[in-house]
Amino acid sequence: MARAARALAAAGVGSARVEAELLAAYVLGVPRGRLALADDLSDDQLVRLDELTRRRVAREPLQHLTGRAGFRHLELSVGPGVFVPRPETELLAGWGVEQAQGRPDPVVVDLCSGSGAIALAVAQELPGARVIAVERSPAALAWLRRNAAERAAAGDRPIEVVEADVTAPDLLAELVGRVDVLLCNPPYVPDDVVVPPEVAGHDPAEAVFGGADGLVVIRPVVARAAVLLRPGGVFGVEHDDTHGAAVPELLARDGGFTAVAEHLDLTGRPRYATASRRADGQHAPIGAAWQTDSS
Repeated sequence: MARAARALAAAGVGSARVEAELLAAYVLGVPRGRLALADDLSDDQLVRLDELTRRRVAREPLQHLTGRAGFRHLELSVGPGVFVPRPETELLAGWGVEQAQGRPDPVVVDLCSGSGAIALAVAQELPGARVIAVERSPAALAWLRRNAAERAAAGDRPIEVVEADVTAPDLLAELVGRVDVLLCNPPYVPDDVVVPPEVAGHDPAEAVFGGADGLVVIRPVVARAAVLLRPGGVFGVEHDDTHGAAVPELLARDGGFTAVAEHLDLTGRPRYATASRRADGQHAPIGAAWQTDSS
């Protein structure tokens, strides 16, 4: 592990020691916390660890090497063709869970679902919720359906998977005015931003980049959210850390929302914006003011 950690650190991998331990635990088939009690690596296992280390040094994502990604209380299957869920998105999912709690039989929608991380987290933590996950990518849909089946087999309430483009003007027409909580982690990185090798070489570009200003998907999603949400329903959308003003302003200008707020992640960066659908279900001519909150 020390040798693996040195190689990872030399390649610029953050948390090199932690990742070396995770790779060793994966090879040994034990939790990371049980490494001290595990048997020594066999010759075959040592060869496998060295190979995985070489692939990680080449900046293949750790989650692709192990095939799993942690998200809140879940372990999800991930690999080529699907965006690897990030820890910061757990904040948006947690906000959604909090907002849905106490609502009778809440309807929760997860747009740009990818691996299904947000949708499946909500379904696990709120078994009384009806959860709909929307994704358009065939490759991502395969992972989404796999994860949905795994969680259903584990006893979670099954989610509904919808293949659709979230920018379509008739998106989820059957749910107009019926959604309690709408969440979205869209592609939002501006096209000219240089991203880490793990992202550039392995995450699908369509799940990362959101046009010249990063808002190409967010704009139509904001408009559709105002149509799908019931009066008093809530919307949360993750965004780039340069969008701390732009996304709340989009929500305020729409006229269909109140209580527009910006939220920071654990590093203090702007990370997601939220709003409530106007109680009268109408659109005001001028957007409301918005505020910034910490996570």
